[in-house]
Amino acid sequence: MECISVFDMLKIGVGPSSSHTLGPWRAAERWIKELKANNTFNKVEGIHIDLYGSLSLTGKGHATDYAVMLGLCGCDPEYVATDTIPIIISNIKSTNTLSLNNEKVIDFNPETAIVFNRKFLPFHSNGMTFTAIINGKKKKSTFYSIGGGFVVKEERKNSKRNFEIKCSFPYPIEKGTELLQFCKDLNLPISEVVYENEKSIREEPKIDIELQRIWDTMLECMYIGCHTEGNLPGGLNVRRRAYDMHQKLKGETPYTNPVEWIYAIRNTEVKFRQILKWVSCFALAVNEVNASLGRVVTAPTNGSAGVIPAVLMYYLVIENHDGNFEDIKKFLLVAGEIGSIFKKGATISAAMGGCQAEIGVSSAMAAGALTELLGGTPEQVLIAAEIAMEHHLGLTCDPIGGLVQIPCIERNAMGAIKAINAAELALDTDPENVKVPLDKVVNTMWETAKDMNTKYKETSEGGLAIGVNLTDC
Repeated sequence: MECISVFDMLKIGVGPSSSHTLGPWRAAERWIKELKANNTFNKVEGIHIDLYGSLSLTGKGHATDYAVMLGLCGCDPEYVATDTIPIIISNIKSTNTLSLNNEKVIDFNPETAIVFNRKFLPFHSNGMTFTAIINGKKKKSTFYSIGGGFVVKEERKNSKRNFEIKCSFPYPIEKGTELLQFCKDLNLPISEVVYENEKSIREEPKIDIELQRIWDTMLECMYIGCHTEGNLPGGLNVRRRAYDMHQKLKGETPYTNPVEWIYAIRNTEVKFRQILKWVSCFALAVNEVNASLGRVVTAPTNGSAGVIPAVLMYYLVIENHDGNFEDIKKFLLVAGEIGSIFKKGATISAAMGGCQAEIGVSSAMAAGALTELLGGTPEQVLIAAEIAMEHHLGLTCDPIGGLVQIPCIERNAMGAIKAINAAELALDTDPENVKVPLDKVVNTMWETAKDMNTKYKETSEGGLAIGVNLTDC
């Protein structure tokens, strides 16, 4: 059974895509570690990168080439100052050199050193091969970005077993039924079962510190998005909408930072019709930041990063004005566990499963987490997750221009609204009357993903991506 931590599902990184940006970035870092482990790093004379499949077809729009270069330079996506990214890339392009891991300067022309191959590798849609020239000979290493920033290498013994890893958690969970059984046996809510697992691999203070850092990143991202106007980069000339929406909603209470902002919103008179606008505003804000190579939290992916923070913010500013870190902690723990169940039983990669694997999963994660905070039982938490996914089944991924903008940004708002609705429905549902359990919908999502035409899996070769004239944008 694969052992997945909450911090595997909720990673801090740079947009616009976890599978097409963060994954290749991490792959480049791993390749450098390989070179060092093999004592060949200092012998590298030149490098070459081949991108395949979805990474090639939508790589330009997802800044995959930028991500690879940043990873090769030794930049950390969690901490690199995002405003320095254009400077780093510009310097590489203007000098045709790259400082490998910020240690060794080599010749590097991005136009020829990074090749976008349209063909797909058989193991996974998002394949990439790094080639080092050492003593005049080529040494290759291939990685696969499988969604949510996860990166693997093809291994024959694991290729047919979904990357099996022995799990060290005291309460290993692969399916919803197993999670519910642990809750029953231990007489604990889902968040506490998950916390017990996390405590087996990290000290308690570290868990809380990292969860707080994740929330701080989410909050800062919403704040930046709500306070930044103008058009998004990429050529579609998409205007940021979170800024205008926020200006109409925010009221007159003063604030100077994200934490004060929460209290300011709480003090704003929110009419019923404005609740949906606030939730949409939060979700749009995150994904506008994501689309502009800003820092977000994969939840479970960058393309779906706005759903979970928007729903958690909804709880803090609408549902419970006394909400605190303990509520945030429970929310993130539950959300992470639900996401891991989908990853183990299906996929969180749009290149493998369409947008149902990203927005659908994030909506399910948020719905379940909100349900626990609103007093739902473990059974109702999974009912909420099932409802949210059930109404995203078959959702395709067809980004216009290969950019995570249309329809991706709006889909985060829709996913957040569906999550709240799913939670409310679940709270009024008797578990004895449930016809479709979570595990069934996870399996259905995976079967749907396998049946889906490849052109609707983040290739920009179908749907809106070819149905809209870019010159009109």
